[in-house]
Amino acid sequence: MTQQARVALITGGIGGIGTAICRRLVKDGYRVVANHHPSEQEAADAWRRERADEGIEVDTVSGDVSSFEDSSRMAQELLDRYGAVDVLVNCAGITRDKTFKKMEPSHWEAVINVNLNSVFNVTRPVWEGMLERGFGRVVNISSVNGQRGQFGQANYSTAKAGMHGFTMALAQEGAAKGVTVNTVSPGYVETAMTLAMRDDVRDAIVSGIPMRRMGYPDEIASVVSFLVAEENGYVTGANIPVNGGLFMH
Repeated sequence: MTQQARVALITGGIGGIGTAICRRLVKDGYRVVANHHPSEQEAADAWRRERADEGIEVDTVSGDVSSFEDSSRMAQELLDRYGAVDVLVNCAGITRDKTFKKMEPSHWEAVINVNLNSVFNVTRPVWEGMLERGFGRVVNISSVNGQRGQFGQANYSTAKAGMHGFTMALAQEGAAKGVTVNTVSPGYVETAMTLAMRDDVRDAIVSGIPMRRMGYPDEIASVVSFLVAEENGYVTGANIPVNGGLFMH
């Protein structure tokens, strides 16, 4: 199978960072499928039309990544449709920010289910096929706040830190079979969410970043492109920070 024929699934693919990853991998020659939540069908249809207007051919698939059963159904749908999932980018994520004394179990569980359990839910159904074919790329989109923690984000920071623990363990299982697993940890990135911040809040964040700006989704996508490329198969178990110098270790 040539690189041009490889199939890439991006969870949370219609979000800001997900969209940039989809664009980049289409440019790189992959057959790209963007996952979206079942409740986002109308938005996903509009998103796909927008990509078509840009000249970007990308497929979409509905699936609740917080559910193992629905993730398995989604994976089987893709296997039936394309025959394989060669590249998986786990990019789905939500926030439910609260100080810990105000955090309810529902806030904790929602974030853990979507941000961390989803990584198991979606990777597990495609993992064996990667091992059997002797090629696979899994990239987990974590966060700088999984590395350093963040006030009011005990749930989010826990989930994002856990993603890299998953990366390091699974990288060891896939290494001898041609399957790599890596983490990308973005800092603050210009998406609809950050662009909607009040100017004073945004300015305060940017003032704490050594590069004095937020990142661009394309900069995250560029790192993903590197990690999934066939020629970079010796990189596995890594956590690549893309944060403008906000956190270094």
